[in-house]
Amino acid sequence: MNDLSPRTQNNSINNQWRTEESSYAGEVIGLDEEQQCRVGAYGMLAQLLRNPPDQQVLSQVSAFTELTSEVDELALSMTMLGLSAASSNCGAVDDEFHNLFIGMGRGELVPYGSWYQTGFLMERPLGRLRDDLVRLGFQRQQGVTEPEDHVAALCEVMAILIQESQPFQLQAEFFEAHMAGWLERFFTDLSEARSAVFYKAVGRFGSAYMALEKRYLNMTV
Repeated sequence: MNDLSPRTQNNSINNQWRTEESSYAGEVIGLDEEQQCRVGAYGMLAQLLRNPPDQQVLSQVSAFTELTSEVDELALSMTMLGLSAASSNCGAVDDEFHNLFIGMGRGELVPYGSWYQTGFLMERPLGRLRDDLVRLGFQRQQGVTEPEDHVAALCEVMAILIQESQPFQLQAEFFEAHMAGWLERFFTDLSEARSAVFYKAVGRFGSAYMALEKRYLNMTV
């Protein structure tokens, strides 16, 4: 999908705003633990929403059951996501992904910011996002047709901004301008979607994490 990559790879967009897969999953050099967790959360959401996960990714996500003993909504949603991953197989999740996001002509959900904010694709919110991406140094590769306001692409942008230790003010402004107004609604819709089984847990975690991130960014600016 998205066909975007970060400016950290020769300032060109070529594959889902991605850096190396390991930079989302493991230790990010130079970042403290809190920021590593933010990179990991955004990167994991991007990976699950960009393409259907294979069995290796499901196995990695199943480790969420061991990461926390807290009892707040974020911790509970992490545990439920881990349990759901552990009980899922990649074939069933692949079918689920296609029913949710692709379908026959259109999936059950339309995972684009412009759609959620205006009811149409390719509207003004996408234009404003493109202006900000240019300002931040992101470039679009020739031949790419996927709109940049796909939920996975936006999560990847946030992961990159954090990974690059961009100022909190910049992170907060990007989040507020392009994510805060619709991502919690998207994840709530995902958690309630008829086609969702594994992705119900993804939606619950996404909702909890976006609520936390909104509080965090408001607190630090």
